[in-house]
Amino acid sequence: MCACAVGDRHRHALDRRQGGVTCLCRACALLFERDQASRGLYRLIPQRRLRLGRPGPSALGVPVGLAYFVRHPAGEIVAHYPSPLGSATFAVDAEVWQSRVTACPPLAGLAPEVEALLVNTVRGQEEHWIVPIDDCFRLTALIGREWTGMSGGSRLWPQIEAFFATLKEGTHG
Repeated sequence: MCACAVGDRHRHALDRRQGGVTCLCRACALLFERDQASRGLYRLIPQRRLRLGRPGPSALGVPVGLAYFVRHPAGEIVAHYPSPLGSATFAVDAEVWQSRVTACPPLAGLAPEVEALLVNTVRGQEEHWIVPIDDCFRLTALIGREWTGMSGGSRLWPQIEAFFATLKEGTHG
């Protein structure tokens, strides 16, 4: 953001206009944290990663096993399905989402735009996480980069498993 060099481990801000992320040096990240300057065009992306119980994607009306859900400032919830061409989206019914929040109270604290509920139920997995939105962008980019053929190919699924393993280890990003 300020043109200073950033290390391998650094914070990000969401560019609300373009929907992408901007790398932050330590000083800029501290300013965003201290001043909450992220209420404007940029929002500081939190670092919280929290493994949840089972909110269940089918209960949210999602027909796929790998999706993330983002709460927007007006309260609407949008499901994103990472694919080789980016993310497809689906609006989640407000009453359905509220029933999931009731069943899983940590979802009530999902920070708008910058955190997501990430759900993975493919290939026998059963994982539900609250993650920073940049993790979801990384997963979408991984899928776009690794996907081959009709079903993803032999390299994709081990890469997705490795992505979730780093969440469990706390070493992601």
